[in-house]
Amino acid sequence: QVQLVESGGGLVQAGGSLRLSCAASGRTFTSYVLGWFRQAPGKEREFVAAISWRSGSTDYADSVKGRFTISRSNAKSTVLQMNSLKPEDTAVYYCAADYSSTLGRRSADYDYWGQGTQVTVSS
Repeated sequence: QVQLVESGGGLVQAGGSLRLSCAASGRTFTSYVLGWFRQAPGKEREFVAAISWRSGSTDYADSVKGRFTISRSNAKSTVLQMNSLKPEDTAVYYCAADYSSTLGRRSADYDYWGQGTQVTVSS
């Protein structure tokens, strides 16, 4: 089993920045993908970004490209740096893990999920 714990959410004004972290623990694996998704009230969960641990390859949703950066912080953690935040970025952000080398954009591609952290951007 893999446990994922997100941190770093909060309230920020439009144009500001937040840094989300996802700490993974439990089963050790050498080839996997860590992703970030978000879900706003009344909306479906949507893909934000993903990173392949082995290759370092990344993928971003068009809505966040150029503003958000996903990176590996240590052996089992990932960071999502969010800049130039907009009110429409307000959502619960989830970290997810997938035993794969393929960057996935669907929720179904991921096997493990964190509890989520709230990000609120005020206008």
